[in-house]
Amino acid sequence: MVAVSKYGGGFPFNRMEKLQENCGVPLAASTQWDLVHEAAQTCKPVYSEMIRQGAQSDIFYQDDTANRVLSLNKDKGGKGDENTNQRKGVFTTGIVCESKDKKIACFFTGNKHAGENLKELLKQRLAELSVPIQMCDALARNMSDEMLTIICNCLAHGRRNYVDQSHAFPEEARHVIDVLARVYHYDDIAKKQGMSPDERLTFHQKKSAPLMDELKEWMEARFREKLVEPNSGMGKAFEYILKRWDRLTRFLTVAGAPLDNNTVERALKTVIRHRKNSLYYRTETGAWVGDLFMSLIHTCSLMGINAFEYITVLLLNADKLAADPGRWMPWNYKQSLSEMPP
Repeated sequence: MVAVSKYGGGFPFNRMEKLQENCGVPLAASTQWDLVHEAAQTCKPVYSEMIRQGAQSDIFYQDDTANRVLSLNKDKGGKGDENTNQRKGVFTTGIVCESKDKKIACFFTGNKHAGENLKELLKQRLAELSVPIQMCDALARNMSDEMLTIICNCLAHGRRNYVDQSHAFPEEARHVIDVLARVYHYDDIAKKQGMSPDERLTFHQKKSAPLMDELKEWMEARFREKLVEPNSGMGKAFEYILKRWDRLTRFLTVAGAPLDNNTVERALKTVIRHRKNSLYYRTETGAWVGDLFMSLIHTCSLMGINAFEYITVLLLNADKLAADPGRWMPWNYKQSLSEMPP
């Protein structure tokens, strides 16, 4: 309950300590840490197996959010190795791994960027699998050398630029937003009808491709006819989309390619809520414990599983999950329970 409250609900240890005190059942913050640290060691094999299975997925949504780890932040500007320890920033990377039958959330906190964390995760991917889809925004830190993926950029990020400029360029902004709204409408239809990736691709090529082609021609004409100044806010919004056109419209050429990165944006709200309430992690061990439980809890949320029940089952069957963690994933642990002798 402590782990679900803190890493799922964002309640700091000291706030829960005060709540327990008011209820007449004292539970010191230090005792809470001992409980979750011990539980994390028990759940570690499942967390590692979840990451390994996540690496075999078809689509990877990724993004970063800033975080604080005191043992890392206090060394800003100090000596370190040539790679990550000299960086001033500390981040939590969220990666949602999606395949046909499951979604797995993985969180990693430290000096590494999202691209580097995804590269490490993909080292566990089987070589015979097809090239996966990587959905992210256009920041350079989401990329990494020697990583073979089909890169898609987030259409929602491109749309946001027009929302920001709607007060200064209402006509142009409204036109782009309306076109993208129609594309999202067609994508909703594909989801509601349960289309396969290939069927969805054909549907988008028939319905959305003419809209996107017309939009591209319209933006280029506005530049060509000097109706939009390239250095203006709207000009920069045009340039953002035109420069990344292939990656933003990957859903028109690659089966299964998503339109946006909203899946991981929602996942990172768990991290942001924890950061706003608890402010920081004291050590890298504390950050690892947070990553583990947030990964388990949000994966349960994505799969429609009761996180409290799931973690309780893991703790009650520690010896069994250590021997075969693959049988104790959120999507199959109930089957493992049913197969146990009475």
